[in-house]
Amino acid sequence: MVGVLGILGLLAALFFGGAGAQADTPDKETTLTVAVSQEVDSLSPFLAVRRITTALGRLMYDFLTNYDPKTGKSVPGLAESWDTSADGLTWTYKIRETNWTDGKPVTAEDARWTFDTMMKDEAAATANGNFVENFESVAAPDARTLVIKLKAPQATMLALDVPILPKHEWENAGDFSKFNNDKKFPIVGDGPWILSKYEVNNAITLVPNKKFWRGAPKFDKLVFRHIDDPDAQVEALKAGEVSFVAGLTSAQATSLGSVDNITVNKAKGKRFQAITINPGARLQDGTEFGDGNKALKDPIVREALVRTIDRAAIYKTAYGGFGEANGGEIPSRYKDYHWEPTAAEAINFDIAKANQLLDGAGYAKGADGIRAKGGQKLSFRFNVHNDTPQYVQAAEMMREWAKEAGMELKVEPVSEVGALLDAGTYDILTTGWSVNPDPDYILGINKCSGLPAKMGGPYLSDAYYCNPEYDKLYDQQLAELDTGKRAAIVKQMQQVLYKDNVFVVWGYADQLEAFRSDVIEKMTPQPDPGGNYDSQDGYWSWWSALPAGAKSTADSSGGGNGLALGLGAGALVVLAGGFFLLRRRGGAAADERE
Repeated sequence: MVGVLGILGLLAALFFGGAGAQADTPDKETTLTVAVSQEVDSLSPFLAVRRITTALGRLMYDFLTNYDPKTGKSVPGLAESWDTSADGLTWTYKIRETNWTDGKPVTAEDARWTFDTMMKDEAAATANGNFVENFESVAAPDARTLVIKLKAPQATMLALDVPILPKHEWENAGDFSKFNNDKKFPIVGDGPWILSKYEVNNAITLVPNKKFWRGAPKFDKLVFRHIDDPDAQVEALKAGEVSFVAGLTSAQATSLGSVDNITVNKAKGKRFQAITINPGARLQDGTEFGDGNKALKDPIVREALVRTIDRAAIYKTAYGGFGEANGGEIPSRYKDYHWEPTAAEAINFDIAKANQLLDGAGYAKGADGIRAKGGQKLSFRFNVHNDTPQYVQAAEMMREWAKEAGMELKVEPVSEVGALLDAGTYDILTTGWSVNPDPDYILGINKCSGLPAKMGGPYLSDAYYCNPEYDKLYDQQLAELDTGKRAAIVKQMQQVLYKDNVFVVWGYADQLEAFRSDVIEKMTPQPDPGGNYDSQDGYWSWWSALPAGAKSTADSSGGGNGLALGLGAGALVVLAGGFFLLRRRGGAAADERE
């Protein structure tokens, strides 16, 4: 049915596989050091949901498909070609001939085992289980063929953003809820980088996979160095102790712009910034836990609180104008799926309206100016990431606005909000996620199935949100293969989420980052040109990065490593009835809880 795509996939495999640019690097060892502040949750792709660890997963393991950094369309990865049945229920992938870093061959059985384990083991499905919920079966009839049968058509079959794991290394790992993949180094993978050393809250060191099928990285080492304080990261960049820093404030970016040997990059945001308002932490069966303020179960209280948030002022002040205020979950960078409320449905900044809502609901102001009803005070803990100055400043702004409506926000900067979220011991939290070109994953975090099934059990929810209407729409978008029709459903989902005021998006900050040009000659942004280097939907930046002073022997039209990466035809799949699947979900970095 899709034979032409298989031909294109084979051409792409030939084009990519044999074109690895070689560089004449300096004699001394070259190291690319990236400053990070986030702590590792797990080095197991079955469990990892944070930005740092999902990004590592992309570097260490190949996925079935990847994203072309120029076009954003799907290109071959571990799968060098693919085909689908007329009814869209059977997908057949041809697995590339390549090896794991321990020399053993990568086979379709590795992919089958990875997906099948996620289908059968609850813990293994923690991070990416939504991809396999609709799978009927997965088979590997031979070493080069993977066959996935679906219960219903699925729009993300070129967006299975799951690291394929080596079965021989993982099948005896034991309890996947406890196995963090952090005891045996180097870690066996098949991606462009090999994780060779892990020092908890200090550094993560990777070395090139010299036999990576797209060509080996050009730096001798890639180090993610843990530095908590954002200002300390900037000082480390100036001193040459690190080569790259992301998440800059506008003031930091401006100051670095005049420093010798430092290049500042600005890209349209692919992350949203948000708060989650605790509607009552609960299990899938409805059992409640935690100590969230019960007043936040009241939709009127939540709406009143959101009415005190001036999104535009947050981006003007806390982000220095480098960002876009909006309430939709999908950033405007992804225009097909981006939604924003109309004037009629917008829950705008309106403190007078907030006071009116609370007066009407019977929340009266006390002598201290804080509203209460039935002994329940509108006084809320507001836990904020202390390593993100923009969040802290925005929280202080929100505190002052809420006070005008008789609500108290007790801003409490913390180093990590995850434990509070897990235990349900919070009222309001800051959060942020990277969004992929395909919206499936980010939409999936707010499904009812994202709630934990048991205390301490694995889950994906970032807000204990559960709305059957939202879930129904999720299933519809997953099965819709027409891009336009699917986009309309995705926009409906964002509208539902927006109205419920539990997962409250502020908007999308521009991505401000900087690197030392005396260390890094060039590298591939995404999108190319004009995109970001950090948190890509792929591994292009760190894989293609060319050390300063090195000379590439290949054509430089395709970015930092000299490869032309614009084979967009690999993304077009013609399905029965003339439908087109044009997008796929991007990097699991994508999918990261901040």
